[in-house]
Amino acid sequence: MLARIYRPARTAMQSGRANARRWRLEFEPASARTIDPLMGWTSSADMNGQVRLEFDSKEEAVAYAGRHGIPFRLHEPQEPPVILKAYADNFATNRKVSWTH
Repeated sequence: MLARIYRPARTAMQSGRANARRWRLEFEPASARTIDPLMGWTSSADMNGQVRLEFDSKEEAVAYAGRHGIPFRLHEPQEPPVILKAYADNFATNRKVSWTH
């Protein structure tokens, strides 16, 4: 019953950082999913796969896992570099690349 603690990435529809700051604790699947032969649906007998807990900080998630004796794996997020851009840079005289149109 290993859990993983991570901060989920933004969806493709988000441009801001509204819901991307929370940390999530999820249990990794204990067994593989099985396919129902009649309907073709996938199912699992592992109920911990449905548990998804959210925390405001990484420390809270780690403390919760430690307090309840849950072994966990911590995944640190990869922060993209911040590139400051301004519209006026398109018309600067000291551009590094030539203006194509």
